Amino acid sequence: MIKIGIVGYGNLGKGVEAAVWNNSDMKLVAVFTRRDPSSLKIKTPDAKALSYYDIEKYKDEIDVIINCGGSATDLPETTPYIAQYFNVIDSFDTHARIPEHFANVNSNAKAANKTAIISVGWDPGMFSVNRLYMNAILPNGKDYTFWGKGVSQGHSDAIRRIEGVIDAKQYTVPVEKAMAAVRNGESPDFTTREKHTRECYVVVEDGADKARIENEIKTMPNYFADYDTTVNFISMEEFKANHSGIPHGGNVIRNGFTGFDKTTKHTIEYSLKLESNPEFTGSVIASYARAAYKLNASGDFGCKTVFDIAPSMLIDADGDYIRAHLL
Repeated sequence: MIKIGIVGYGNLGKGVEAAVWNNSDMKLVAVFTRRDPSSLKIKTPDAKALSYYDIEKYKDEIDVIINCGGSATDLPETTPYIAQYFNVIDSFDTHARIPEHFANVNSNAKAANKTAIISVGWDPGMFSVNRLYMNAILPNGKDYTFWGKGVSQGHSDAIRRIEGVIDAKQYTVPVEKAMAAVRNGESPDFTTREKHTRECYVVVEDGADKARIENEIKTMPNYFADYDTTVNFISMEEFKANHSGIPHGGNVIRNGFTGFDKTTKHTIEYSLKLESNPEFTGSVIASYARAAYKLNASGDFGCKTVFDIAPSMLIDADGDYIRAHLL
């Protein structure tokens, strides 16, 4: 039984807890939080809610820590720290800083004879693995990634910070015409605006200036200014009824060419349609926690990414079974 600890109990932490519950070779030992541990209502029987600041005391009781903090400021500090005491997994998704984060975690994990796997999820994560397969198989070609339709939690939070906004959800929506062109074997160059649109559903205070709020959303740099954006003002009742979930998904597509004259066309596509982004991400992370446990037991220390993990390390089954049933 792989003994799991979770750091952070937001949407992702709860998704990881559900994933651990559904894996028969895993057991959740504890959830570590910076909040008052007594305020957490953990669903797993016998699992403890503990202070994050006491985490070192449990280094001999937990096999793998799954770090569910945020990528902006939390994971760059906490994952290297945790790697000094535990095997650890995170979902760090600031793509430009992955090499830096990898180096920081790797040095601490190697020094402590621990195994870490960073940037685990579906993008980065499963989409990354599929991009690698696609590029290896079709070295002559072009990649396309379409996200959605799904909730962007960061963009939703940006709207909620606008004065007069009570709550908001923002959906990233792929442009069907662009996806159709790629699936048709074309290899066009798209602008940001041509690939995705953004749909916003916003609840505002009574008497709020909707025109101002809409303008602030549509002109917000780095979030909405480069996209065709639709803003829908709705009631809290409609918001709770129709926008309480966190769905997401997307497609990674590569168009490539083979043959001596490079005229034979091929298209590879990997697609996800997720009712719950955090529950699916948690399920991906749990499978890589199993890999970290196996790697550490074999003496393979240091930091890894999804590119370094053999598929057979992810599943709770032996070689005979997967050759007979999955190959």
